[in-house]
Amino acid sequence: MLGFLPPLARGVIAFLLLLLNTLFWVGPLLALALVRLVLPFKGVRLRIDPWTNAFATQWIAGNSGWMRLTQRTVWDVQGVDELAYHGWYLVNCNHLGAVDIFALQHVLNRRIPLLKFFIKQQLLYVPIMGLAWWALDFPFMKRHSAAALKRNPALREQDRETTRRACEKFALVPTSLMNFTEGTRFTPAKHAAQGSPYRHLLKPRTGALALALHAMGRQFHSLLDVTLAYPDGVPTFWQFLCGRGTRVVMRVRQLPIPVAFCDGDYERDPEFRAALHDWLHALWAEKDREIDRLLRV
Repeated sequence: MLGFLPPLARGVIAFLLLLLNTLFWVGPLLALALVRLVLPFKGVRLRIDPWTNAFATQWIAGNSGWMRLTQRTVWDVQGVDELAYHGWYLVNCNHLGAVDIFALQHVLNRRIPLLKFFIKQQLLYVPIMGLAWWALDFPFMKRHSAAALKRNPALREQDRETTRRACEKFALVPTSLMNFTEGTRFTPAKHAAQGSPYRHLLKPRTGALALALHAMGRQFHSLLDVTLAYPDGVPTFWQFLCGRGTRVVMRVRQLPIPVAFCDGDYERDPEFRAALHDWLHALWAEKDREIDRLLRV
């Protein structure tokens, strides 16, 4: 609607609308979260969590509103028409940039239950947003270097415990648990440093997926395997706000989760770990071929 404005004007308007929308909804979210904090009982959570999720859904809908108002984004989406807005989903996606979360929320909002992400511990201190993520019970994960884990293997238990506690909460109210399996955004430098066998992807990390499956595997309705691509180039967040004609391509596949992956011991059973690794890498190889096709369109 505001596509006639220059990109800078669209970007400023989009940023202001994003800020106002966030400030409007963070207050009610924090109020409910504080009630839940003071009264940490299952019955209270069962009443409060649907309301926090409903407010977050409206927040995301508001973001979609300013996106439609200010942007010229072309959305090429397939595979979402058969999704059900109930139950629990495990969502798996490749990670390209800061726009990914906005794209996923825009497309999947009100099609599946609210997306909840694993977030780096440092992001808790981001002004306003950190409080909103805390209010929504997004699990904050501490990132330990390989060297630190080697010196102190017990550090792995911290992430396991965080995932376990988060999944206990998510099990009460229908939720979509989001996992960027690569663990970080794709860049050519990271791709080269890893020696990734995939053309468009980093190597997938199996550990976080294994933790989620162990905690909630039998409760998940299915795995939503999401493939994201930006044929015109991965936009920065500012370029996205400015609506510079970005094309967003998304393909969603609904896949069954093998029951065997819900009960195995990832840390102690090498056969189980190898089987889960092979399954995930097969999905990743198919995703890599899909991205190659999408970028050629």
